[in-house]
Amino acid sequence: MKHETHGDVVKRLKRASGHLQKTISMIEDGRSCVDVAQQLHAVSKAIEQAKRVFIHDHIDHCLEGSANEPRDQAALVAEFREISKYL
Repeated sequence: MKHETHGDVVKRLKRASGHLQKTISMIEDGRSCVDVAQQLHAVSKAIEQAKRVFIHDHIDHCLEGSANEPRDQAALVAEFREISKYL
């Protein structure tokens, strides 16, 4: 199922991919450890933010929306617990 925020998530992941490629090049080129660490931090933050947006979108659109449908409450809680492990 595709949600309207998925485009934003893809952009964030592409940005993270670019940061990661840059980091690899920096290491191969012998750049300073501080510069590489800064670039690694950018990779980590971009992925973390993409993950957060993706999971919150799932909670808002899949779990919240299905709360109004006849569905086992235990199944909803289990799914929420499962996805919230990744926050």
